[in-house]
Amino acid sequence: MSLITRRRLITAGVATAAGATGLGVAASLSRRYGLVPPDCKGVYGPGETLTYGVRQMLGRNAMAREFERSMISEKPFANEIAPPTKAFKEMQARGFVDWRLTVDGMVEHPMTLSLADLKSMPVHSQITEVSCEEGWSYIAEWIGTPLSNVLNAAVLKPGVKFIYYHAVEPYLWETIDVDEAMHPQTFLTMGMNDGDLPVGFGGPLRLRVPRQLGYKSLKFVTHITAVDSVKNIGKGLGSVDPEYGYSWFAGI
Repeated sequence: MSLITRRRLITAGVATAAGATGLGVAASLSRRYGLVPPDCKGVYGPGETLTYGVRQMLGRNAMAREFERSMISEKPFANEIAPPTKAFKEMQARGFVDWRLTVDGMVEHPMTLSLADLKSMPVHSQITEVSCEEGWSYIAEWIGTPLSNVLNAAVLKPGVKFIYYHAVEPYLWETIDVDEAMHPQTFLTMGMNDGDLPVGFGGPLRLRVPRQLGYKSLKFVTHITAVDSVKNIGKGLGSVDPEYGYSWFAGI
């Protein structure tokens, strides 16, 4: 069976199951094809599985809305961050020339990149909206290089399913699946609104994931690891957020 035909059958099956026999059957169909989020357990598991499965089937290549420059928010909201450590302040005083991004795990070419290295890659911009689970949002221009550029340079090994990324404080971490990581709008962001990315918004380096809620766009990123499973990371739920009642998959 061709890939296109198979995908059409799966998509039709998910839609039919959702409409005809309900949430549980549709979620089961998603599980059959491996479209299961790491936090699929519990009372909300079938709903989360269905949401993620439908996105993978129907919206895998969908683009987040991009806006005109005139719609950039005059006063974007910077939510609270932990007080910077002494080491962070010292790096900031030196213009972050010592900041490094480590890329490892299931890659052929592990690497450590400076901000200058990242800026030497093809740099693009997008004007997209940050939507917070708490109800606020703002529109900004984000300037950086697509994460796919870095992952392609590192060369992912067969079997990679997730990209695990964490901040300068290792207790702050997230994962996204490979499709989201390779999406052209998923950026390693170094700039905002024609300037360097301010510390209050995650500078010097933030992973911008515009197709998902704001908590997936982790600030102060220092480490990216390609993995085939998230079972042994934290509590195996894909991020710290499900431990506090949020979903691993936060698609918008």
